[in-house]
Amino acid sequence: MDNPKVYSYLRFSDPKQAAGSSADRQTAYAQRWAAERGMVLDEALSLRDEGLSAYHQRHITQGALGAFLRACDARLIATGSVLVVEGLDRLSRAEPVLAQAQLAQIINAGITVVTASDGREYNRSSLKAQPMDLVYSLLVMIRAHEESDTKSKRVKAAIRRQCVAWRAGTYRGVIRNGKDPKWVRWTGTGFELIPERAEPMRAAIALFLAGHGGYRVMRALREQGYTADQVPTTSGTLYKALKRPDLIGTKTLSIDGEEWALEGYYPALLSPAEYQQLQAANLNRVKRKGKGEYPGLITGLGLLYCGYCGAAVVGQAVLGRNRKADGTPQDGHRRLLCSGLSTGAGCDVGGSVSVVPVEKALLAFCSDQINLSSLQGAGDHLAAGRLAIATARQRLIDLGAQLERVTAALIAGEGGATPIAFVRAARDLEAQIAAARKEESIAEADLASRSRHNLPAIAEQWRHLVTGALALDYDARMQVRQLVADTFSRIVIYHCGITPETGSPHIDLVLMAKGGTPRMLRIDRKSGAWVAQEYGSG
Repeated sequence: MDNPKVYSYLRFSDPKQAAGSSADRQTAYAQRWAAERGMVLDEALSLRDEGLSAYHQRHITQGALGAFLRACDARLIATGSVLVVEGLDRLSRAEPVLAQAQLAQIINAGITVVTASDGREYNRSSLKAQPMDLVYSLLVMIRAHEESDTKSKRVKAAIRRQCVAWRAGTYRGVIRNGKDPKWVRWTGTGFELIPERAEPMRAAIALFLAGHGGYRVMRALREQGYTADQVPTTSGTLYKALKRPDLIGTKTLSIDGEEWALEGYYPALLSPAEYQQLQAANLNRVKRKGKGEYPGLITGLGLLYCGYCGAAVVGQAVLGRNRKADGTPQDGHRRLLCSGLSTGAGCDVGGSVSVVPVEKALLAFCSDQINLSSLQGAGDHLAAGRLAIATARQRLIDLGAQLERVTAALIAGEGGATPIAFVRAARDLEAQIAAARKEESIAEADLASRSRHNLPAIAEQWRHLVTGALALDYDARMQVRQLVADTFSRIVIYHCGITPETGSPHIDLVLMAKGGTPRMLRIDRKSGAWVAQEYGSG
C-alpha cells in the first residue's frame, strides 16, 4: 500500500460558493499542514462535491465523499492518512447519529480528520486521550443538522406558497424545485421552447409512435444529424422523457409527500390529445425479449397456444449457414414448437411447423378491413375496454373498503390479532390497490387509443407493413408485433388441423380479438393461403 498522504475534501451545496475564497483558503491550509508534518498532499485525487447536499446525503450517494468512504472500507487509503475539511458540517449535515457514524467510519479506517476552521484533529488516539472532543463533534453535528433542517423546512414552505399562488394565478415566476426539461429556457419573464432541442424531441416522439424501439429511435436521430446534447443519450432516458408531464407544459413536484401538478408552467411540446396517445403507446408498448436476430410477430407475447394441450407455443430458430441469397434464413428454419413437448405438459401430437405460412396468413387477413371488422364483431368494439375500466374501478372500491375495515380494526384493537398482523394486511391491500390503479390506467389508455383509431386506418397500417415484415425488416416486424399485441387476446394453433391428421396439408388457427368474436382460419401448410374461414362461437 502507498505511504500515508494528506487529502483535502471540498463540498459546496451551491456551486456558486466555490467562487469564494474558502476553497483557496482550505487548499492553502492543507498544503501548509502537510508541509509542517513532512507529508505529501495528494493533489491528483480531486475530492470536490460542488452542488451536492450533505443534508440529503447526495455527496455520499453520488459524490466524491461516498467514493472516499468506500475506498476506506476497502482499505485502499493508507492507515495514517489525513483528510482535511473546512468543518465537520462539510462532511455531513444528516441526522447526528448518522453523521457521527460517518465520522467514525473514517477514523476507524486509521485516518485522521482535520478541520481547517479550528485546527482540531480527530483520530482514535486523540479521542481516547480527549473524550470530550467526541462530545464536541456531536454538538457540531447537531447544530449543522438543525440549521439544514430549519432551512429545508423554510424552503419547502416557500415552494408550497409559490405552488398555491401559481394555481391561483397570482404568481408566474420560477419555482426552484427539480430540473427543467432540456427543451425549454427561462427568458427572465417566462419559459420558451428551444427550437434546436424541441425539434429532435418531437422527432423522437414521432418515431416512437411509429413503433420504433428506443435503440432504433436513438440511431435514427443520430443519422438525422442530431447530437447527444440535443436528444436523450440512452434508451432509458428516452423512455423516461416520453412519460414526462412537462411535454404538455405541466410541472410536477412533491413537497413532503404532497404532489403538485402546475398546468401551463412550461410551453407545451404536445397537445393533450397527442400526449394521451403517447402515454397509451407507453403503457401498451411491447418490449422485444431476448436477443433473437429477427423479432417474432406472434411469439414471445403470451398470446400463442397449442390447441392440442394448451401449452404456450414458442419460436424456434435453426439459423445455420444455409441461408437465402439475401442472407436471411430459409423459411423452414424459423419454426413454431409447442412448449408442452419439453415441459411434460402431455402434448401427444408433437412436431413443429414453419412460422412463415402462419405469418403470411395473419398479415393477409389483418390487412383486409372487412376481416378486422368481423373480428370486432357486430357489437360495440369499445365495450370490452369500458368493461375493463369498470371492473378495475369496482375492484378499487372493494379494496378501499377492506383497507378501511383493517385500519378501523387496528385502531380499535379488535379481533385479538397482533398489530403487526394488521399492518401486514394493510400493506398487502395497499399493494393490491396500486396494482388495480395500474390496471385502471392501462384500460383507460387502451380505450382512449382504440377510440381514436378507426378500422380502415388500422387495416392500412397492416398493409403498409406486410412487405417489410415478410422480408424480415426489423422495424417493420416490431411494428407488426405491436399491432398483434393490440389486436389479439389469444391465438390458438392446431399445426396438424383441429382434428389431428398425419401429413395434414392444413394448419388451423383460432384468432381471438380483444373484445371481439373468435375466428377460425384454415391455411395451406406451405403457402399460407386461406383454405377456409368461419366465425367461432366464443
